[in-house]
Amino acid sequence: MLNGLALLAHGRLCAEYGAPFPFFSDKDPLSELISALLSHRTKNADSHRAYQQLRATFPTWEAVRDAPTLDVQRALSACTWPEQKAPRIQAVLREISTRCGTDAPCALDFLAELPIPEARAWLESLPGVGPKTSAATLLFSCLRRPAMPVDSHHHRVAQRLGLIGPKVSENAAHKLLAALLPPDWDAQQVYDHHEAFMYHGQKCCYFHRPACERCVLLDVCPTGQAGLKT
Repeated sequence: MLNGLALLAHGRLCAEYGAPFPFFSDKDPLSELISALLSHRTKNADSHRAYQQLRATFPTWEAVRDAPTLDVQRALSACTWPEQKAPRIQAVLREISTRCGTDAPCALDFLAELPIPEARAWLESLPGVGPKTSAATLLFSCLRRPAMPVDSHHHRVAQRLGLIGPKVSENAAHKLLAALLPPDWDAQQVYDHHEAFMYHGQKCCYFHRPACERCVLLDVCPTGQAGLKT
């Protein structure tokens, strides 16, 4: 039943917001991983500025890894909590170098050859990398692997529809929501699903005062129907 609701919501939201959506990034997987780490609790524009400044300041990821942490922190001043993200990114780069047995961090292109659960497990064993970051690295990068990230907007819409329970966290929601999708979906279909739910959270299903009266999912949304009755 929930699978059917997820697919119905997918179809309506994709039509509402104009899928298929063009991928916003073509970074290599290591660069996408660093970009995703910078995006934690940060507006997209700010994390993008921080990423661009980091790349402008340091010519290679090896240089970022080996630089004084304060210098990396200064380069990340545009994002939230640069004092936390600078040492975390350096720790990730050091760990990748150690695992790959190279002086410079490896390119992570080998993740294209691993089954998606193994690729995600490899990434999530890195310091500070959770399911959202691992999925973003695989899907948004040039690897284009069909792994679905769940952001706060996607999570909120899914909860209000009843696709996941009210106490399910964003991290826990990844497996539950992915299980509702056809296993043979390609990266574009998974990306469209994530983007459509995200757009709906941004443009209609707001955190405060959602616009339920104009929602294309109102007839299948118990939260919206209950809200309009009050």
